[in-house]
Amino acid sequence: MENLDTLRGLIACHCPDGRLQTVIPRVTLVRSDVATMPIGNTYRPVLCIVAQGEKRALIGEKIFEYGSGKYLIVSMDMPISGGVTKASREEPYLAFTLALDPAMLAALLLDLPPSSPAAGLSPVMAISPLSEDLLDPVVRLVRLLDRPHEIPILAPLIEREILFRLIEGPQGAMLRQIALSDSQLSRITRVIDWIKRNFAKPFRIDAAAEIANMSPSSLHRHFKAATMMSPLQFQKHVRLQEARRLLIAQRADAASIGFAVGYESPSQFTREYARLFGSPPGRDGARLRRVASLDPRQIAEPL
Repeated sequence: MENLDTLRGLIACHCPDGRLQTVIPRVTLVRSDVATMPIGNTYRPVLCIVAQGEKRALIGEKIFEYGSGKYLIVSMDMPISGGVTKASREEPYLAFTLALDPAMLAALLLDLPPSSPAAGLSPVMAISPLSEDLLDPVVRLVRLLDRPHEIPILAPLIEREILFRLIEGPQGAMLRQIALSDSQLSRITRVIDWIKRNFAKPFRIDAAAEIANMSPSSLHRHFKAATMMSPLQFQKHVRLQEARRLLIAQRADAASIGFAVGYESPSQFTREYARLFGSPPGRDGARLRRVASLDPRQIAEPL
């Protein structure tokens, strides 16, 4: 694709290293010259287009791999572990991301013909081949960085076109669910937000079900269909990713960090941490701090 080459050049020009939060609202450019470790983070609803290189993400026990010529959509806040798997100084990992605005999606849907509701929940994360119809407005949007005086007028129009192409594409059902305030996805999103704010407290399925306006059994079924995890497993992933973040940033002992994220048993914390990240928290934290001191680029956010 000629436009993909153009996008690579634009990202390389405007993002010499790391992440660039551009002056275009909701648009971030990403570059990495090295492969990165699978560090966890919470994704918000986002479109990510990989222009060069490859990346791997893990949700629960499901692995997603995506690379050049593919786009990724995440439809709700999710604890995801991911890392760049293919990058070098000669051919760095290059990506474009656009945070998805539910209000803009909802306004766009008002101008589109109604569609039949999707049967059940769409997956929380999906990867699709990149089409020229989608790539063209993305390139035009990034080109506005060379003409910043045009951004206030043209960026909203081009962003709307990008969202239209996504809605018309293979993940259109997912985009529609993000926009609808009374959709099952929006109910699950409310529970996710509650879990994130209360992850260190004991999980109560009855309280979560009340927030979602569902029965406990219905919430469990729909939550797992969307996120590939039960609500309790989701809470555990949020806890453990926060624990890993604290281990990198601090030199506190593992037991103290386990208590800080809600674990009452140090042995349970150690066991579940090692199961998710491959080694006990003390050893893993020391390794990550050592890597960060030698080459901070290897400790990167998933997208």
